Amino acid sequence: MLLRIWFVYLLRQYTSLFDMVDTKEQFEKVIAICRGLFEKKLSDYGPSWRIMRPKSVTDQIFIKVNRIRSLETKGVALVDEGIKPEFIAIVNYGAIGLIQLELGYSDASDITSEEALRLYDKHITIAKELMYAKNHDYDEAWRSMRISSYTDLILMKIYRTKEIEDNKGITLVSEGVDANYMDMINYALFGLIKLEFGEES
Repeated sequence: MLLRIWFVYLLRQYTSLFDMVDTKEQFEKVIAICRGLFEKKLSDYGPSWRIMRPKSVTDQIFIKVNRIRSLETKGVALVDEGIKPEFIAIVNYGAIGLIQLELGYSDASDITSEEALRLYDKHITIAKELMYAKNHDYDEAWRSMRISSYTDLILMKIYRTKEIEDNKGITLVSEGVDANYMDMINYALFGLIKLEFGEES
């Protein structure tokens, strides 16, 4: 009996380990998709988003997640674009928001495209490492969630962020705007993994 319990324990440990490796590979793939689009837009426009105040970035993410929720509810799109590009945009605007919080906004494009990409990689890596730590503790629970739940969680984070911004960043017990941006990035990446690998339940 004791041997059987030990075997089951080891099996769960190895299964969890393999799931985490799979998750990391999938994360890297969808991050590469988001980064590729970010890099192409930098080539076209440069870091013109440097003029955006954090509140404006938050509003851009709101527009994207609101469209996702609308499409999920109505089931019909009049514009021939699905929800995948919107999740990609949420990831990239989330990274922009983190950059703007770090540097402050500017009145011009005051950094090079190379520097913008370096900062993008820095903040996406921080968000990714946070996800890995949480995923270890929650044991891949996100895989049992529906994409619509990620949408609602991102929207909830948006409303929380707006409240914090309206209170000039002052919170009593809550995490700051940066933590909310990182959560939005990760929820959007979860959605992209489900879409990219056909894992929607």
